[in-house]
This record gives sequence, structure tokens and C-alpha cells, in this order.
Amino acid sequence: MAAEGVTVEDVRIPPRHRAITVEVAEKIIRSVWFERVEGDRPSKFVVLLDTDRSLPQDVLAPILDGLPQRLGDIDASLQFAYAQQHLEAWYLADANGLRRYLGRDLGNVDSSQPDAIANPKLHLRHLLDAPYTSLVSRDIAAELDAAAIARNSASFRGFVAAVRNGDAESG
Repeated sequence: MAAEGVTVEDVRIPPRHRAITVEVAEKIIRSVWFERVEGDRPSKFVVLLDTDRSLPQDVLAPILDGLPQRLGDIDASLQFAYAQQHLEAWYLADANGLRRYLGRDLGNVDSSQPDAIANPKLHLRHLLDAPYTSLVSRDIAAELDAAAIARNSASFRGFVAAVRNGDAESG
């Protein structure tokens, strides 16, 4: 995406592993916005939700209904996207990057079909030496190659399209 002029500058996660609610998302976005000088503020915020196989509309609706109105004073585009498949399937799609992060083999994972893995979150937990937290998730994501994930995961390609185009129907 960087070759196309799209950069991900920063990834923020809710403190203390809290769920992303309207209030939490508002606080995170405001903190990013106001910690920077006017000319250095982001042009877009993307709120990514992991549905964990729940209905996307059930997860998105509270955020879509409440967040835009609360951020009327923030002059940046606000986009929403979700990972309908487990977010962890995307991590397993980049076998080389995940191997590099873990420092070991992934076992019998077919990284060419990550969206078909029955329980990717559980598989990832078994591969980790430490508890799986949102901070660990962020560290893993930083190590991976988006192009490799996009090659192997249709759901990730849907997410990328949503980020680029502002279509909340990703996943």
C-alpha cells in the first residue's frame, strides 16, 4: 500500500484490553488528533473491529450510530472496517512474517488458505510462548507484510478495499 501513497502511520489499541466502544474509540481518536500540531494531523482514521464471527452489523452498528456525531470537530475522514473472519487468520496468511516474529515453524498451517482455518485464534495462541493480548496482536501485525496477506486472504483484500474506499462492508 505504501507504493500507492497509502501509509499506516500508527496503530492504537484500547487500554487494558477493553473492547472498542463508541467512548473508547472517541478517546483514542481525540488523543491522536490533539497530540499533534495542526499541519501534522492525520487525514483519515480507520476503526477496525474484529467481529469474532458475530454478525458484522451487530458489532458495527453501535460505533456507526454514535461515533461520527461525537467527532464533529475533528476534520478527518472516519472509516470503519471489520474482520469477519478471525483477525488471526490474516496473521497466518503471511507465514514468513509470522515465522520471523515467533522464531519458529508454524506447524501444519496452510497459509495459502487462511480464511478456511477452523479456529485461527486458538492456533495462534498455541504457537505463542506468552499470553495472546491486543499488544501482542499489534506487535505481530507490525512484523507482517500486507502484500503477502492480501495474496492469500480474500477477507483481507476486502478489508484493504474498505480502508481505501471507505466501504464498511469489508471482511
